Amino acid sequence: MYWLMKSEPDAFGIDDLATATRPEPWDGVRNYQARNMMRDQMQVGDQVLFYHSNCDPPGIVGLAEVASDAYPDPTAFDPEAKYYDPKSDPAKPRWFLVELAYVRHLKRTIPLAELRQYADGPLDDFPLVRRGNRLSVMPVTPEQWEFILALE
Repeated sequence: MYWLMKSEPDAFGIDDLATATRPEPWDGVRNYQARNMMRDQMQVGDQVLFYHSNCDPPGIVGLAEVASDAYPDPTAFDPEAKYYDPKSDPAKPRWFLVELAYVRHLKRTIPLAELRQYADGPLDDFPLVRRGNRLSVMPVTPEQWEFILALE
């Protein structure tokens, strides 16, 4: 399967993933729909479009690969962690993560504004181009994947 995962480049960007010495945990997801996709659907080897959000311009900047099965997000249990959730219980975890491995940078950033130009065509069902979509994890169809990479 194919996915798009968003991150703010000043928090954790494609360069951070590229320089990591091992796969990195995609922690801090606190949306049930995104959690369910990571926990129930993602599999080792799935391909990921790495998207930079909250920057100028936001866009797809690289490729990654799911490198682990989902497991409980330890930041949910750590009171010192940014993503601590006092209602999360290690015996019945609420939040999960997968690890990502770097594949490559894209030849160029594919900005959101450019992707939106295809919202009434090849990307009409692509959640990213829908106004108001705030999910940090979303599925990508094989056709969308091929179309987006052809924009490189």
